[in-house]
Amino acid sequence: MLAASYVGARTMTVEEQQPAEPGAGEVRIAVAYVGICGTDLHVFHGDMDGRVSTPATIGHEMSGTIVALGAGVEGWAVGDAVTVMPLAWDGTCPACRAGHEHICQHLDFIGIDSPGALQEYWNVPAPTLVRLPPGISLRDAALVEPVAVAVHDVRRSELAAGDKAVVIGAGPIGVLIAVVAAAFGAEVVIAEIDPNRRAAAEGMGLTTMDPSSVDQVAWVEEWTGGAGADVVFEVSGSAAAVLGATGLAKVRGTLVVVAIHSQPRPIDLHRVFWRELRLLGARVYRRHDFERAVELLADGAIPAEQLITGIVLLREVESAFGLLETGQAMKLLVEVSAS
Repeated sequence: MLAASYVGARTMTVEEQQPAEPGAGEVRIAVAYVGICGTDLHVFHGDMDGRVSTPATIGHEMSGTIVALGAGVEGWAVGDAVTVMPLAWDGTCPACRAGHEHICQHLDFIGIDSPGALQEYWNVPAPTLVRLPPGISLRDAALVEPVAVAVHDVRRSELAAGDKAVVIGAGPIGVLIAVVAAAFGAEVVIAEIDPNRRAAAEGMGLTTMDPSSVDQVAWVEEWTGGAGADVVFEVSGSAAAVLGATGLAKVRGTLVVVAIHSQPRPIDLHRVFWRELRLLGARVYRRHDFERAVELLADGAIPAEQLITGIVLLREVESAFGLLETGQAMKLLVEVSAS
C-alpha cells in the first residue's frame, strides 16, 4: 500500500509499505479521502516536532470503507462506510474520571500522536468509528471532523436561536462555525480582513465585515442595537483579534477561543470584568458532535461543494501543503483510494 509520511520540516515522502493486520478490537479501513487542516500544516512546517515522532503518517479528517475486522469487533461489517473520531483516552486521569474524556490529560490524538489516515489502509480501534449514512458521498464525508469541531464550538458557547454571533476569521473552521451557528438559529457575521476569504464566505450566503476598513465595535453595536454580540468566536489566531474581541461582546456575553495560539496573548481583562464576560476555550469534540455533524452534512446544511476547493492524489500530497500556504484554498482533500 502507499503511505505518506512527514519526515522533517516541509518534507513529505510517499512510499510503498506492507499493511498490518488489524489487531483485536481494530478494523482496517480503505481510506477514500483525507482533509488537510491547519494543524497538519503546523506539523508540515516543523512547528510540532516536539510532539510528532518522525517518520509520521499524519491525517485525521477522513472517510473510507471497512475492509477487514479484527478479533472481537461487533456491530460493524466489511463494506460499511465510516469516518473516525480520532481520539483515544486512558479513562483513568482526573479529566476522564470527571467525564471529560475528549480532553484526557494523556490524550492520543490519532493522526498526530499516533499513525493517521494518509495511507491506503488504516487500522483504528473500533470504538473510534462513526457510521456514515447512504446519503453522504465519501468525498463530502471527509468534512465530518471539521464540522464536528464547529458543532462542539457552538455547543460550548451555549448559543441559542435568535442570538447574534461574531466569528473572527473566515478560514475553514471560522466559516464552518458560522454555518453551524446559523443552522442552530443564530444571526452571524464574520469579521475578516482578507477580501478573498470574505468573498468565499459571502458566496456561501454568509454576512461579513472588514475590520480593517470599518470600526468593528461600532459596526457590531449598530447591528445589535447597542447591546453587543451574544457570542464572539475567536478563530483567527491573531493577537490583535484577541485584544479586540472582548469589545464586541454584550454584558454577560461569551468569548470562545477556538484558534490555537502558540504563545500568550494580551487580552482586555478590564472589559471582561466590566461586562462580566465569560471566557471559554473550545478544543476537539465529543461523539454527539460527530453524530450531529453527520446529520448536518446529510441534510445539506453544510455547503460541501463550495468548501472543498481542491483535490490532489496521495502521491501529490506535498503539493497540497503548498496550496494551503498560499491562503487561497478553503479545504483541500487528498484522494487516497485513487492513488
